[in-house]
Amino acid sequence: MNDITITVDGSAGPLKCHVRGDGPAVVLLPSLGRGARDFDDLSTRLAEAGYRAVRPEPRGIGGSALGPDAIAMEDLADDVARVIRALVPETHWGRTTVVGHAFGNRVTRMLATIHPELVDSVVLLACGGFIHPRPEIAAALAAVFDSTLGEREHLDAVRTVFFAPGNDAAVWNDGWYPRTAAVQTTATKTTAVESWWSAGRADVLVVQPADDAIAVPENAVRLVEVIGDRARLVTIANAGHALLPEQPETVAATVLSWLRERVLLNL
Repeated sequence: MNDITITVDGSAGPLKCHVRGDGPAVVLLPSLGRGARDFDDLSTRLAEAGYRAVRPEPRGIGGSALGPDAIAMEDLADDVARVIRALVPETHWGRTTVVGHAFGNRVTRMLATIHPELVDSVVLLACGGFIHPRPEIAAALAAVFDSTLGEREHLDAVRTVFFAPGNDAAVWNDGWYPRTAAVQTTATKTTAVESWWSAGRADVLVVQPADDAIAVPENAVRLVEVIGDRARLVTIANAGHALLPEQPETVAATVLSWLRERVLLNL
């Protein structure tokens, strides 16, 4: 199933969006310094199940304008709001599910907080925020975006940060965008975690990789404790922070189950 690529006017310039399938919209936001192709598999499964998978390219990737270096999380959430308003019929605003992976789930929660009129529910794949990783893991994350590293050193850093023991890190050997990651990191540092942590009033599915070294599981537990009945926690075995390439079938089944429930709730 092929994508349709559509350009949406963003506040910092054009935003490229890939759309696959027809039906209720599901917006997919990728990890730190990575692009929409991380959701190739999930978007296909969503389209085959009768959904419209919308994958905006983050600033600086795939034809989306990078924009200024100094931004806040609200700016990135506004990008997604513009995509929803442009690509989702107005009658369906407020019924959209947004799926955020890793850094993307921070943008997802900010979107749900400042644009609650657009979002029905959010799915957080590998959600972090309050509880930080060990220093050596944080150092390895920085190394992932170090263009001076040799191929073996780079792959070792990717494996350390993103993949559960025994899983193939080579599938994420490329696809890294350091300038985008730097801008996104600025947004993280200039925006208080408390401003987006609870995802507004949206219902929340937390999908926690059991072996996540960056978004350590205590973050997921804390989030569910804080927001209570709005949240549900599902733990995925044999998966690290990468999650999507590690357990694609399990992730898709979990997301689709949640979406089917949302349809029934909104009847």
